[in-house]
Amino acid sequence: MSEAERTDAGGAAAVFDPATYARGVPYGLFRELRDHAPVCRVPEPAVGAWPPGPGYWAVFRHADVRHVLRTPDVFSSHLGATQIRDPDTPGELAFARTMMLNQDPPAHVRLRRIVAAAFTPRAVRELDAVITERARALVAGVAADGAADFVALAADLPVRTLAHLLGVPDEDRLLLADWADRIIGYQDPDRAAASDADPAELSPLGRAALALRPGPLVRPDGSPLNPRSRAALPDMFAYAHALAERPREGSVMARMRDAGLRRDEFETMFFLFAVAGNETLRNGIPGALLTLLDHPDQCALLKERPELTGSAVEEALRYWPPVLDFRRTAARDTDLGGVRLRRGEKVVVYHASANRDERVFPDPDRFDITRSPNDHVSFGAGQHVCLGAHLARVQLRAMLRATLDGLPDLARDGEAVRLTSNFQNGLKHLPVRWRTDQMANSSVNAPVVSPTS
Repeated sequence: MSEAERTDAGGAAAVFDPATYARGVPYGLFRELRDHAPVCRVPEPAVGAWPPGPGYWAVFRHADVRHVLRTPDVFSSHLGATQIRDPDTPGELAFARTMMLNQDPPAHVRLRRIVAAAFTPRAVRELDAVITERARALVAGVAADGAADFVALAADLPVRTLAHLLGVPDEDRLLLADWADRIIGYQDPDRAAASDADPAELSPLGRAALALRPGPLVRPDGSPLNPRSRAALPDMFAYAHALAERPREGSVMARMRDAGLRRDEFETMFFLFAVAGNETLRNGIPGALLTLLDHPDQCALLKERPELTGSAVEEALRYWPPVLDFRRTAARDTDLGGVRLRRGEKVVVYHASANRDERVFPDPDRFDITRSPNDHVSFGAGQHVCLGAHLARVQLRAMLRATLDGLPDLARDGEAVRLTSNFQNGLKHLPVRWRTDQMANSSVNAPVVSPTS
């Protein structure tokens, strides 16, 4: 038995278990695996009602992760899609394959070009002032309260930005959060059943879609329905089609309408935007703030030197990658990290491990907002590097800057609660507190009491 196979019988199984990440990303285990089994076999046992899978090859070193992501002819996004869990039926796999995320060149290039104009540096610069103002307004709206759940506070910025890009009416923006919860948060009972959209506050378009929201995602035989399947998302796709009939000119929806996409391509493109444009930042912004609060020296440095905000965002992305991993499928027999992989086998790259690889990052467990260079892979690499990476960076910078500038003496106000997920590195709650103007004024105006009185 090889060393890689022996590791499977040891601790490597924990990297699949969603409950592992509810306790914290297992960076110590990742380091051990990078050193002793950088490509190893990981089992997929049943998780709750979800059936077991065939297992997969996990990839932990930075160089190997980048190689997999940059060679789509060897490691395909299309053959088995990009989630660890296999689609349940051939029909679900066929539907998933129509998504841009799950395409290989040249089909991927065609779909990416359709929406790329919305994410050019120039297009994002035009949004920069709007995003900055929205972030400041969100912070100003709670400044007098003295405490908040930062996860809930920060979540509104990405959904507002995404609604603007798609041409979704502002009153329907919480539908985007609901869909992301259903699709991404299905491993966490708190997220899977969450719904913040109030029918009374939605547009007629939104109310019509909400009426189609399915009940429990269960098949007739009692087995769970894949939350990423077409059958699980009738409300989202009905909304997308209705919105496409009257898109705001210049929006991403208008580009998709005019591009001649097939019906399934249009639906999965909307699916991708509704989730990726929202969930990544809903996890990344609170994760970045928690990291800063847990490293008060770096937080103080960033307050003193706001010009380091861009560098701080890159280090936060390295230290707290919003996406833990992505799956590929071997398109042919190949060798990786001294292991022979066979055509058709699942290969899962761990961004969270690659970002702490000591072969690339000196003292990788140290959070250093001046770190340079910073070759993290939080936005991927190669053909599938995140299309919205620049926009995500703008929102991270805006929200962190607004928070640190607008909430003095910011500190944790209790334990952070992590998301149960083996895909997204998320938080459900991050209680924080700060000094309000009223507190400052009461302190200044308080009577002086002498020690002897």
